[in-house]
Amino acid sequence: AAALLCSRPPTTPYFAPTPTGAMGLKSDPSEGPVRTFVKGFLTGFIEAIICYPTEFVKTQLQLQSKSNPEYSGIADCARKTVKANGFMGLYRGAAPLIIGSSGKQAARWTGYTTVSNAMKDDKGNLSLFSRIFAGACGGVSEAVLAVTPIETLKTRVTDDMRRGTKNYSGSLDAVVKIMKNEGPGGLYRGVVPTIAKQATNQAVRFPTQFYVLKFMVGDDKEQQKNPMYNGLAGAAAGAVSVLLTMPQDTVKTRMQGEEAKKMYKGTLDCMSQIMKNEGPAFFYAGTWPRMIRVSLDVGITFCVFPLLSKYI
Repeated sequence: AAALLCSRPPTTPYFAPTPTGAMGLKSDPSEGPVRTFVKGFLTGFIEAIICYPTEFVKTQLQLQSKSNPEYSGIADCARKTVKANGFMGLYRGAAPLIIGSSGKQAARWTGYTTVSNAMKDDKGNLSLFSRIFAGACGGVSEAVLAVTPIETLKTRVTDDMRRGTKNYSGSLDAVVKIMKNEGPGGLYRGVVPTIAKQATNQAVRFPTQFYVLKFMVGDDKEQQKNPMYNGLAGAAAGAVSVLLTMPQDTVKTRMQGEEAKKMYKGTLDCMSQIMKNEGPAFFYAGTWPRMIRVSLDVGITFCVFPLLSKYI
């Protein structure tokens, strides 16, 4: 289903971005869908467990008022959260994100590989534009099929705890109540900025990781499969993408908050109000925790995935 968002079905049945290995991952004829799913699930699970606290802190900083902030920064937010709710308070709302990581990875790679396979030249190579476009399509796929509902749940549960309104006892309770009171559309608030963010993310990350890896190891095929080099190149790609997508991420987070329906008429209205009331700098609120999380996220993903190939 994700593939239909951008192009026709893939021309090869296995996980094969390019013959030279887009993002450093070399194609493998034995890479069946079940094996890819298991590796993607485990990769997403490990990445989410490690990175979620930084995502939680980033969300809290984006949701607070600029005129009357609750936290002075990253460390203050983490300290106050642990003091008030214990260490596991940093994992409030984590369940949908952890569970959904496998779906996000599957949607992203299905969209990317489908379009990249369709855009290869006669020699099986991809141009820079093709990598960017295919990455954007992968981002659209994951935004629609996984990221928007997952992050809506995460944001609303986090915002509920921040406000102390206690509307939800957890992520499952939030799903039931949102579906009952607002229907499926309640899980798709902020879908437009989410699509913009994820499309930009992957349009930047796929080619950046590929070229950073190539800069590091050249055309050495064995080194291109090295988990450490893949991870470092992924971390660099993640950091670059953060700088280009923070405004979209801030708008998306605001649009998914508990009071968003009352406060904003839509995406453009949300952008306008942030600009008017809090200034352009606020679009970059939470940049450092997000950069830390995303660099870890992308770095871990492209370190763990090829590493799992040795065992699965």
